[in-house]
Amino acid sequence: MQNQYSSRIITTSIGAMIAIVHENAIISFDFIEDIKTYQTTNASHPLLLKLEEEIIEYFKGERKEFTLPLSASGTEFQKGVWNTLLSIPYGATISYTQEAEIFGNPKAIRAVASANGKNPISILIPCHRVISSDGSIGGYTGGVWRKEFLLSLERAK
Repeated sequence: MQNQYSSRIITTSIGAMIAIVHENAIISFDFIEDIKTYQTTNASHPLLLKLEEEIIEYFKGERKEFTLPLSASGTEFQKGVWNTLLSIPYGATISYTQEAEIFGNPKAIRAVASANGKNPISILIPCHRVISSDGSIGGYTGGVWRKEFLLSLERAK
């Protein structure tokens, strides 16, 4: 399995997603609009099956934390921002300003927001938990309606 990419399409309550594993860690989990344009490889990789199991539990409201190894590719700055996202508890939200403060660079609000938008592992690295300082929903690469769904799902539990 080493040095091979494995991928699987996972159907969720908010659309199809493609999961990619490399060297026994999830490197990408993102929304896709047209399943037909994606070809999966080694879709029965144990980590992909575990991800599917955990994401189904999440959408049923039965799982609040994921146990999967993640390996997001990005700059050191981006990785630091994504690590900050992992500290936001299930059901909670913080503002981009608060995220920049927690990250340790309070003046980097726009850069932090930009790094959120480049997060390659949706839901598991919970950038959907970051909202605007005025309480509005803010943006979401997967679509604002998906962000609203995820926040409502987490608030309901």
